Amino acid sequence: MSKSKKMDFRPNEFVVYPAHGVGKIISIEEQEIAGIKLELFVISFEKDKMTLRVPTHKATEVGMRSLSSPDVVTKAMSTLKGKAKVKRAMWSRRAQEYEQKINSGDLIAIAEVVRDLHRTDDQREQSYSERQLYEAALERLTREVAAVSGSDESDAQKKVDDVLVSRAA
Repeated sequence: MSKSKKMDFRPNEFVVYPAHGVGKIISIEEQEIAGIKLELFVISFEKDKMTLRVPTHKATEVGMRSLSSPDVVTKAMSTLKGKAKVKRAMWSRRAQEYEQKINSGDLIAIAEVVRDLHRTDDQREQSYSERQLYEAALERLTREVAAVSGSDESDAQKKVDDVLVSRAA
């Protein structure tokens, strides 16, 4: 356990937790669990009304990371402009891949899911599971774009929507 790896994150800093998206570190606390003293990051996910405690020495191992740089956000936005790449595999297999990309916490992979599942008004209706995955990916993407740009989620949502609509035109 190297100390430098552990203290990359500070209280009041936004971080991305792969399975839950963007959260804010409220504090770093010590707790005794099963007779072992553990130092934990306390992360709050406002939107989900959820608090997560992650052992500080495991944070990077579980994939917790700082917010993406503005360059990565720009790359993600240009990924959205691309043509949808829908594989000819069975839906269950594709859904599994999309789920993995969303939970990877990688902004560009999430943008790929949004791009691939985005439907314009003239295209066929999405199935329930498609819409669920699309909305989950879109929410993760907009939350991180909002956190990186320092704007609120509705502005980020508009930014993403504009890119998706411009692609269709």
